[in-house]
Amino acid sequence: MEVDIPLEAVQKEEIIVVNAGEIIPIDGIITDGFASIDQHSLTGESQPVEKEVGSQVFAATLVLAGRILVQVEKTGTNTNAAKIGHILQQTQDFKETLRLRWKQIADSFAAPTLFVSGLTLPLLGANPAMAVLWSGFGYNMQLFGPIGVLNFLHMMAKNGLLIKDGRSLEMLQQIDTVVFDKTGTLTMEQPQLSHLYPRKPFNEETLLTYAAAAEYRQTHPIAKAILTAAEQRGLDLPVIDEAAYQVGYGIEVKIKTTVVQVGSARFMHQKSIGLPTEIQYLKIECDANGHSLVYVALDDNLAGVLELQPCIRPEAKEIINYLKAQGIELYIISGDHEQPTRQLAQELGIEHYFAETLPDKKAELIAGLRASGKFVGFIGDGINDAIALKQANLSISLRGASTAATDTAQIILMDGDLNKLKSLFEIANAFEANMRTNYLTSIVPGVICLGGVFLFHMGVVGGLVVFYSGKMIGLTNTMLPLVKHENCDNLTKTS
Repeated sequence: MEVDIPLEAVQKEEIIVVNAGEIIPIDGIITDGFASIDQHSLTGESQPVEKEVGSQVFAATLVLAGRILVQVEKTGTNTNAAKIGHILQQTQDFKETLRLRWKQIADSFAAPTLFVSGLTLPLLGANPAMAVLWSGFGYNMQLFGPIGVLNFLHMMAKNGLLIKDGRSLEMLQQIDTVVFDKTGTLTMEQPQLSHLYPRKPFNEETLLTYAAAAEYRQTHPIAKAILTAAEQRGLDLPVIDEAAYQVGYGIEVKIKTTVVQVGSARFMHQKSIGLPTEIQYLKIECDANGHSLVYVALDDNLAGVLELQPCIRPEAKEIINYLKAQGIELYIISGDHEQPTRQLAQELGIEHYFAETLPDKKAELIAGLRASGKFVGFIGDGINDAIALKQANLSISLRGASTAATDTAQIILMDGDLNKLKSLFEIANAFEANMRTNYLTSIVPGVICLGGVFLFHMGVVGGLVVFYSGKMIGLTNTMLPLVKHENCDNLTKTS
């Protein structure tokens, strides 16, 4: 019988039951059942993997379809996912202990100002010496800096960008290399139907209609891809009379007098449905490219196959072109196989890529790029990216990504849209321009004050007027970007 027990009470050699839609909580071996499992968050593989009796399964992976009994091998802190977390905790925090730039500016001018004031005292007297102290070279940056950061963080939040650390605004200016994870970052989690291969006498519409009708009530990503394709073609789906889902293999339904079988090659073999040679060659080619085949049979005869492939994010090419135009070098690091990773890199115009890369190896590659003098930003979304995210100079993650990735990243694109990278860099550039102007407004009044003291014998009152005038100008410049941004938002809402 089945009983519910706390996860921490699970012991080695025990059998646990995992159903469709559930996350596997342990590492173990399947003793009974079949399932389609999404392992991309752990291994980076783009396609779900079919697992049967004797196959190894891992904690933190998701059962998309099927029901399996798993004999426990590792639990808790001994699982592969937990070991990644342990490595993450032990990884040195490579985020530089940057002193805030405006604090450095203010501190660097303190000693020279005191020195000049000390020289002025015996030469011109106490009043001019006090005026020199009020020249405040760079002092106002201690005020402009924090206010400016808060304003720009607010602007980024309004644009769906969560910045955990204000220093990230400065580090964005230094990035010369961006490394993308592949699966879930450059590609969507749900595949898309790319090709239909009907066999005579059937055509593409008939093949897709039967496949979509069979998968109508299924919720796994492959079924959604088939149903989306049918909807795009405007196909009318017949009502099924009977349905029998065979765990881990496929589904068999009856439409009027026709028996429709939709599933994997294993499902076809189980039903004694022969696969012609050309289909077998097609399967070999698709496996090499990281694509999936779904087989459709009518009354125990193969009617055709559907080819599904990972769907590149629609905004990926645009943001890649934008980053290249900024002179940023681009890389892909993926746990997926060589062929699909190379194809994606070629399609997006990215010259450098690393395939079949384990989580700890990803971190080593990031460390290697840093050691070569590159300032690296890493964009990822999975548990397998967490160590690399922490190893990079600047880490960016997508909302909806795993908790580990989100907790590790310094910047989160809240709506999961890569186009937000453009807004991220543009706002960071505006921040840098604003800070340069603020720097001038903190230095120029000091120059005027010193000139007034030594050339026109200006006293404390004049020094105060110049100092506070510079402060007001600087505060106005600091607040101006936020005011403009709020006005643009109001105009957008009005229109």
